[in-house]
Amino acid sequence: MRGRNRKSDASFLMQGSILAMASIISRIVGLIYRIPLTATIGDTGNDYYGTAYEIYNIILLISSYSIPLAVSKLVSARIAKGHVRDANKVLHGALLFAFISGGVASLIVYFGAEFFTGTLLKTPLSAIALKVLAPTLLVVALLGVFRGFFQGLGTMIPSAISQIGEQIVNAIVSVVAAKILFDYGKKVGGVLGNVHRYSAAYGAAGGTLGTSTGAAFALLFILFIYFAFRKVFNKMLKRDRHKHFESYVDVLPVLIMTIIPVLLSTTVYNISSIIDQGFFKNIATIQGYDVDTISKYWGVFAGKYKVLINVPLAIASSMAASTVPSLTAAFHSNDMELVKKQINMANRFVMVIAFPCSVGLMVLASPIMQLLFNDSEKTTAMMLVVGGCSVVFYSLSTLSNGILQGIDRMTTPVKNAVIALVAHIVLLFVLMELFHLHIYAVIIANAFYALLMCYLNQSAVLRYSGATLDVKKVVLAPLEASVIMGVVVYLVYHMLDAVFALFMSARASNFFGCVFSITLGIIVYFIALLLFRGLDEETILRFPGGNKLCNIAYSLHLLR
Repeated sequence: MRGRNRKSDASFLMQGSILAMASIISRIVGLIYRIPLTATIGDTGNDYYGTAYEIYNIILLISSYSIPLAVSKLVSARIAKGHVRDANKVLHGALLFAFISGGVASLIVYFGAEFFTGTLLKTPLSAIALKVLAPTLLVVALLGVFRGFFQGLGTMIPSAISQIGEQIVNAIVSVVAAKILFDYGKKVGGVLGNVHRYSAAYGAAGGTLGTSTGAAFALLFILFIYFAFRKVFNKMLKRDRHKHFESYVDVLPVLIMTIIPVLLSTTVYNISSIIDQGFFKNIATIQGYDVDTISKYWGVFAGKYKVLINVPLAIASSMAASTVPSLTAAFHSNDMELVKKQINMANRFVMVIAFPCSVGLMVLASPIMQLLFNDSEKTTAMMLVVGGCSVVFYSLSTLSNGILQGIDRMTTPVKNAVIALVAHIVLLFVLMELFHLHIYAVIIANAFYALLMCYLNQSAVLRYSGATLDVKKVVLAPLEASVIMGVVVYLVYHMLDAVFALFMSARASNFFGCVFSITLGIIVYFIALLLFRGLDEETILRFPGGNKLCNIAYSLHLLR
């Protein structure tokens, strides 16, 4: 049993690491291309782009976002029992469901674009970008089925590679198309009498064209992988000798009943962003803020703040995706010891990344904004200072959401998300209406929402699984190491920036100050984490480059 557990643990964390690395690379590519994209379309264009993307995202959540998780869960459960033919039925049933749901969603978004953007969110020109995104809903739905299928088989590699390829194509097309359509928008704006807004709107549409093209590329790639794998899968089908195969009549209801709780939890979990936008823009308009000011601040929030916050959240999303099939298999095998161990490992893995990212974004808020977006405004930096802590809360709540689904507590995240959402809305209204905190109200309410979700979900995970978290290793060690890192990074950056500023430009001194202080911060964090016993050899070996890291730790006498 112990040997099998160690093997399962290694496979679990390795698959999570693969998907986590792919997500990090994708988010980094996403961050990099947003720099020239923002330089092209500006904060107003980011507002149009963000508005279209929020609507697209919420329809995606409702129509197909839950499909990969549900498919991976159902396929994993059947493969664990050796029922390969039933797993194949799940794949076909899911493709039918995805085609219908994705197709209907595409039509709703395309023909309802003006209503969603203009009537609900007071940003009518983002309808251009939203219409470009509409067909992507069908593509992503079908793509999600195949990603979930391979994850259910126990491999994250097709999902990981397609994810990276999707983002690279997205980045290239977005930047090029944004520039071309931005210039075209200038001509349209010249005729219609508003060059600034129309150029930004068409530029944003160029950005969303990249999303559509990237998704199409990923679907073609994963289809190629599927047909290449088909021979192997056919052999697996022939070896399946069990009787009483499931029919499509059996599979489809199970698929739908699995999708619905996941759909509800992810929708409620993510709907806060579009509610935030509706509340912010409507209340700010009533309070007398002009359209351009509202658009500028929301553009900064959507195009800069959220882009940076979402990079470390890729870890939690990846761990949640990889946790579900692994936990499902262990749970259905009644191996509760393995379930508890995997829950602890996943939490530890996520916190080791989330804490330093959160602290780093807070202490280097202005330097990072200047480095990436050439934005030295105090308000922009303060967004990161105020909201940086939400990285930890969102990471834990996202992970615990996946864990609860993996141990068949499908409705629990839904209930928790509803409670957190209601509290979030009340707090957002109070902060905007009574305290007039403007964009900071949105950031604080978001952090509170994530914190409440984190508490409710984690409590449920521990209660239903019987697991207990090693607080010292999971929370205290990375927190203490991150605080030390934050102090060092802050002091070193300001010292170097002051020195470099004596003989080079402000941008150059900021660049070198950031690079040196962040590099030093990584080293300090690694050493401090080892000193506080936040990592051991077994855990380090499962990270990319684990052998080299262990050798370094032993040479410095940081591991025993």
